[in-house]
Amino acid sequence: MMRNKFQVFFLFLLACGVSGTAQDRVLPKYKPGTPFTTLFDSTHVVVEESGLSHVTNHRRILLLTNAGCKMNRTVKMDYDPLSAYVEIRQVVVYRHGTSRADTIVSAGKQSKVLDYVAPARLIYWGASQKMVQVGRLDVFDEVEIWTYRKGFTYALLGGDDDKYIPPMRGHYYDIVPFWSEQPIDEKVYMLDIPNSKSLQYEMYNGEVEHTQLSLKENSTRHVFQKKDIFPMYDAEPRMVAKNDVCCKLLLSTSPDWQAKSRWFYGVNEDYGSFKSTPEVAEKVAELLAPAKTEQDSISILTHWVADEIRYAGISMGPGEGYTLHNAEMNFTDRCGVCKDKAGMLVTMLRAAGFKAYAAMTMAGERIERIPADQFNHSVCVVRRRNGNYELLDPTWVPNVRELWSSAEQQQGYLMGLPEGADLMYTPLSPAENHYIKLKGKSKILVNGTLVGEFTITAEGQSDQAVRQLVFGGRMSEWQGNLERELTKIDPRAEIVNVKYTDPDAYLMQPVSITYKYKIPGYATVDGDALVFTPLLARLPYAGAMSHLGFNTDVQSRKYPFADRCSRLIEVSEEIALPDNYKRLAFTGEVRGVVHAAANFGCQYNLTEGGKTLFFGENAMLNKRIYLPEDWPAFRAVVQNQKTLQSTPVVLTK
Repeated sequence: MMRNKFQVFFLFLLACGVSGTAQDRVLPKYKPGTPFTTLFDSTHVVVEESGLSHVTNHRRILLLTNAGCKMNRTVKMDYDPLSAYVEIRQVVVYRHGTSRADTIVSAGKQSKVLDYVAPARLIYWGASQKMVQVGRLDVFDEVEIWTYRKGFTYALLGGDDDKYIPPMRGHYYDIVPFWSEQPIDEKVYMLDIPNSKSLQYEMYNGEVEHTQLSLKENSTRHVFQKKDIFPMYDAEPRMVAKNDVCCKLLLSTSPDWQAKSRWFYGVNEDYGSFKSTPEVAEKVAELLAPAKTEQDSISILTHWVADEIRYAGISMGPGEGYTLHNAEMNFTDRCGVCKDKAGMLVTMLRAAGFKAYAAMTMAGERIERIPADQFNHSVCVVRRRNGNYELLDPTWVPNVRELWSSAEQQQGYLMGLPEGADLMYTPLSPAENHYIKLKGKSKILVNGTLVGEFTITAEGQSDQAVRQLVFGGRMSEWQGNLERELTKIDPRAEIVNVKYTDPDAYLMQPVSITYKYKIPGYATVDGDALVFTPLLARLPYAGAMSHLGFNTDVQSRKYPFADRCSRLIEVSEEIALPDNYKRLAFTGEVRGVVHAAANFGCQYNLTEGGKTLFFGENAMLNKRIYLPEDWPAFRAVVQNQKTLQSTPVVLTK
């Protein structure tokens, strides 16, 4: 009990602003150039029976550089007026080297608190920002801020009296990062919650001191505290989200994921999110007239929603967040965000006789087992005749041959089913489903000119990546894009002819582009030696191979890392030589790779007569999210491909 009293006393000191002066700080503990540090960050949450939370925050910031002063000239709070209420209650600046304290905002001095519409792009839901212009700050000044918030992040259905209650009424959840982009000397999160609620909580990727005591109001206080929180100085390029590897606290009163699943199903069924209309039914019948199989029908409807419902979220009043807008609105407006596209697809599938439901997922981060609302994206699931569920994502597959984007593999999701569902994870998509194949024939003339033809074909996410490079802009730009992909290899390249599949008929067949080309002076023909790099070894359309962008200078990695998608690359080229060459004198040093995460192999074969050289290369990347122990194999594949891109072969007579 003495420990608990000390904890409460500590929080009292924080509230009083007892923190010493800048001269008392042990500044060497901060990395040189650190713009500012938070001396303390204290959050107190009081939860009502309804789930409504009152959140007060008190923090004090010490400015360490001019850049830090600029970064803290404005105090800002983002919120959605439909679901949250916020206040900037007090802002005080303590001037370094003086006893002066300037009160910028207080209870009787609120004129500097401004409320503006928040900047927005693609999603216009009426979000706002309250902000205060602090004014000039100098190094070693300190800024102390008190704020208050009640409500929830997302707007949901409800009247004026309960619009601040969270979506799953009666329940509370929070995700508390105990990590920061700037140092924090001490962070405290204090939660007062009624004893009638069963609280689950768990720390991930670190430890936090936890104390607990009973309050007189039939509630319990949980205090979570951590000192000396420093930024991730060892962050690695293209690692997974920092929230997946840094210290965080998850809390939830929801009993399990099944309860969350049933709630998500019920709230949308009760609202009528998937109620069809005669116009929707007529469009479904029209679209499915040519369908011959169950898969045909699912594919036609998924791609219609993907391509015909524009991604643009406009404020539609009550009904944002976890409640999906109804089909009549979506079909009429032909626009919406992920949940609107998912809801439209559910409606159309049901109109076609399928059992379909909305689902939630988290793009870009891992979902943990504690049933907190770790979601930022909505998708669709359809139950096939064999009883299996198939994931569909009309948001991520416009002009993509897939129905579910494999850029979302190894990702958590929760289906909204009447019987409830557990949290699940999308499986790995085989690399063969996302191939890039380069196949060509070429000839080196006596003067070193290279003439030839090659074809690139691609499937799955690689198909989308290749299409985006060429056909992602205006039609008037296509020819220039096609030429650019070859002149990146050699600026002297001349396109004799180029043919490609119809970009608009992407569902009919994978993308295929065939070049006929001529490159003067490509090879060096010098007496008994011939020096050149096979054109396809230089990997045309390397921009569609995101793994080549990894920095392979580091020999090991500490954290998991992510690529765009699993991927297979197959290269083969037959090169006619200008004379008989008996010996393949040099090809560069590459080594085969055999690993569960990545594989690589290549070969050069010189025909017995010395008139033809055959080159082949095969690279297979088997995951989207890799573990640190996968890095040596992944790195070796990238290094091998880059070596082949830049290393000439030498043939002699």
